[in-house]
Amino acid sequence: MSLWKIDSTHSEVGFKIKHLVISTVSGHFNTFDAAIESSAPDFSDAVITFEAEINSINTKNSQRDGHLKSVDFFDAATFPKMTFASKSVKIVSDFELRVVGDITLRGVTKEIALDVVYNGTVAGFGGMQVAGFEIRTKLNRFDFGLQWNALTEAGGVTVGNEVKIEIMAEFNKALEISKAA
Repeated sequence: MSLWKIDSTHSEVGFKIKHLVISTVSGHFNTFDAAIESSAPDFSDAVITFEAEINSINTKNSQRDGHLKSVDFFDAATFPKMTFASKSVKIVSDFELRVVGDITLRGVTKEIALDVVYNGTVAGFGGMQVAGFEIRTKLNRFDFGLQWNALTEAGGVTVGNEVKIEIMAEFNKALEISKAA
């Protein structure tokens, strides 16, 4: 069994959401951690954990970031982390995986499916094994209690309900672990 740790300097945890129905606002989390335990070279038996610090949210607008951290949205003071724990991995094709697991946001846990592209594994600097992944999913923010919204003068909503999540991740093989019988 191998343990893989995310390389946060070569990874990004981003999201996109509609603003005023006609445009898209992007953001990301600056602070996150993830690990994969797997013995299969194609990661088909992977057990994946992930967490992001809500206070590290960054949309390039400090006023908006403050609002997102408030009780209107994430309530970072009460719920400081977003977490994910995998439950199953299914091979879709040579380089595509479907990962199902539980995501927890704002104290609410829901099952979610991630579409994962496995870009392969190579020897990095110093011979360390590096695996690359592109991960995408969508979720409805209302399902997690992120219900704040405002109407424009024309009656349109300020913030969409569908959030697209995109993660570009490099994992470094950290060590081999043995499972006690």
